[in-house]
Amino acid sequence: MRGVVAAGHPLTAEAGANVLREGGNAVDAAVCAVLASFAVESPLTGFGAGGFMLVHDPRGRTGAEQGGHDPAAPGSEAEEAAGSTDVLIDFFVQAPGLGGVERRAELIPIDVYFDEVPQTFNVGAASCGVPGTAPGLAHALGRFGTVPLSELVEPAIDLAFDGAPLNTQQAYIFHILAPILTLDEECRRLYAPAGRVLTEGETFRFPALADALERYGAEGPEPFCSGEVGAAVADHVAALGGTLSREDMAAYEAIERRPVRAHFRGTEVLTNPPPSSGGILIALCLELLERLGDAGVDETVAAMEAAQDSRGERFQEGLYEDGFADLFLDPEQLDEIASRLRESPGGGDPAPDDALGSTTHLAVLDSEGMCASVTCSNGTGSGVVVPGTGVHLNNMLGEQDLNPQGFHLTEAGRRMPSMMAPTVVMRDAEVIAGLGSAGSNRIRSAILQTVLRLVVDGMSAADAVRAPRVHFEEGVVQAEPGVEEAALTRLEEHGVSVARWRRPNLYFGGVQTVARDPDGTLEGGGDPRRGGAVVLVD
Repeated sequence: MRGVVAAGHPLTAEAGANVLREGGNAVDAAVCAVLASFAVESPLTGFGAGGFMLVHDPRGRTGAEQGGHDPAAPGSEAEEAAGSTDVLIDFFVQAPGLGGVERRAELIPIDVYFDEVPQTFNVGAASCGVPGTAPGLAHALGRFGTVPLSELVEPAIDLAFDGAPLNTQQAYIFHILAPILTLDEECRRLYAPAGRVLTEGETFRFPALADALERYGAEGPEPFCSGEVGAAVADHVAALGGTLSREDMAAYEAIERRPVRAHFRGTEVLTNPPPSSGGILIALCLELLERLGDAGVDETVAAMEAAQDSRGERFQEGLYEDGFADLFLDPEQLDEIASRLRESPGGGDPAPDDALGSTTHLAVLDSEGMCASVTCSNGTGSGVVVPGTGVHLNNMLGEQDLNPQGFHLTEAGRRMPSMMAPTVVMRDAEVIAGLGSAGSNRIRSAILQTVLRLVVDGMSAADAVRAPRVHFEEGVVQAEPGVEEAALTRLEEHGVSVARWRRPNLYFGGVQTVARDPDGTLEGGGDPRRGGAVVLVD
């Protein structure tokens, strides 16, 4: 078997699978699939978004050795001894402000009705951060890829120019984000060409994106950063009163980071390090569950509570400090927390939450054991589409969880914090799973529980992804149907509120998983909550 691809849309997965069929590796396939997602998973991602790619390369090869352009960053002693490379490529949204552009616009609050309950999101030019997908994907390809970018953009160009019918899940996203997707004239022209947002079965086309992809394939990321496209994006946002500048766009670079590592039930779990927050919260939960010795609903909720309680002011500041992950996951501190968790959960301090999180994840595992796990996000989209560029900008400065109360708290030029956490699970130096999720604050709980189902329960990737989930926040356990009722009753007896959902819902994330069975068979799980799809390549 050449490999397996799991993604948030069947056409995204198929684009990556075709690359594997033609001899490309996992990173080649992942880059191609991400580019295809720009066309069929808009407004979740695109050239106005940011993201992360976690790569495990069992041979420790560098881009230079494979015809790429970027030298390999030094690996850890363990990686060098094993001859492998584990790298987190950070191309998430960066805080603007390097150009000194004064903010003249205010954040625009928009009510999005999520399962009939309104949630407020802040959009408009004031919400736009510096996007990173163009330089990030090019960096990953230069580091690990074997297929020219000019070839990898071709499926995405076709999908953007010819269009594709909206499936059920994408149509639902269009529906609930309609107030944002019709915010300005360019947005309305793209997402509501007949005066209303497109519905299921109707074809979504993005011709300007097709042009942008063609240029990206020919010229790489330069036009999108310091070149003509980057300038057009910055000038448009500045004209609308935002703070994004040409200097912000030109200064952006992808950053390679060492993954955070957690040990759980004989596996090593690699995930996203600071300044992203989701990865170390997942690692915290896994290390606590390892110490508790059980991973039932009660223990899982207790670990989730501990993760939530850790997200205070010191946590937010520490994300930008060297060595914070080691301090946060200090074994003695974990032992102390675990001893407290033997009591029942009580409901920690409230933390801000977003209902949707316009995020998409995909993962690829190839026949040589290379794995690429990629999460990208546009926030909910800002409603700002820059004319002639194919760019719908993110609203990360308006995300309550990232930028509380609408203040620009992140220093200009720094990455915004994120809950996104592309993850790889290893056993005996081999990948057994690559996964990640959409879902804002539920990302960490969705990934955690999928890992538990894979490692503790021995489920297949498909079953692990479909298994019912819980999420603990603001003192309440949200529970999908199928969660052990006796455990939920015990939580209620200990004073914890439980909200029982009548049906599975995209609120609980969108986990896409690729995996290798003990006998070497490849498999995958696409999350039905968000239209996930899997393609096996024979």
